[in-house]
Amino acid sequence: MTTTRENPPSAFLLGGDLPVSRMGFGAMRLPARELAGPANDPETSAAVLRRAVELGVNHIDTAWFYFHEGLSANGLIRRVLRPYAEDLVLAAKVGPVRHPDGSWGAPAGPRELVAGVHRTLRELGRDRLDLVYLRLHEDDDATSAERFGALAALREEGLIRHLGLSNTTTGLLAGAQRIAPVAAVQNMYGLFHRRNPDVLDACTEQGIAFVPFFSLESLGRQEPSEPLARIAARHEATAAQVKLAWTMARSPVVLPIPGTSSVAHVEDNIAAADLLLDPEDLAALDALPT
Repeated sequence: MTTTRENPPSAFLLGGDLPVSRMGFGAMRLPARELAGPANDPETSAAVLRRAVELGVNHIDTAWFYFHEGLSANGLIRRVLRPYAEDLVLAAKVGPVRHPDGSWGAPAGPRELVAGVHRTLRELGRDRLDLVYLRLHEDDDATSAERFGALAALREEGLIRHLGLSNTTTGLLAGAQRIAPVAAVQNMYGLFHRRNPDVLDACTEQGIAFVPFFSLESLGRQEPSEPLARIAARHEATAAQVKLAWTMARSPVVLPIPGTSSVAHVEDNIAAADLLLDPEDLAALDALPT
């Protein structure tokens, strides 16, 4: 993989006080490649997590509902990484309710959100969570303030350092900010699904971390072979690396968290942070249909 200019800053100050590498790691695929299974080999998943940290990742995104049968992302993180490095930032989501059999329930109310935070603390073996996202749903407008307020109360108690929103709009972001500071937003965003660009714009203007998930996915769409393949070949990179580099080039507040159950893929993903695309590359990729 080649670069042609000086690389942009590789770190971001999350919440104004937590330095994190811009390329993070999403733990969703540690227990199983898909939430429905089959389960991954625990030692392979442990090796993936260990390798990510070895390569400089200090921002890991997880959730208590990332599990398959007896294997959970939080359990793997605790087993592999504890005692935790001082600079390791663990971000967790609450909101969805998942039963032990893997089925999903109604979105969590305030009490269930509090229980989810306490469960995450126990599973990770921590006294305080660095960042907790409230995962929103389409019908959350009427209840988002009360639910976010429950997490804000835990922040006041010292159990949460920073708060975030996942799957949000600019309107919901503004409403949450009237309750407590929002340090990060986690929305679906990538080369082939550029949803809610106004949210990214708002985060850029305010210095809020924008953490895109599913950046590598096409969401069922047929990917054009050109110019993606041509750009990847010219940089001696993979198409996935080009997608990640494009995403990071959108704004200095973008912190991708690609997840994988493969050591080779985690190495490739992290290396994408060093890939700097030319203006011509970016223009060609910007023009692709979404």
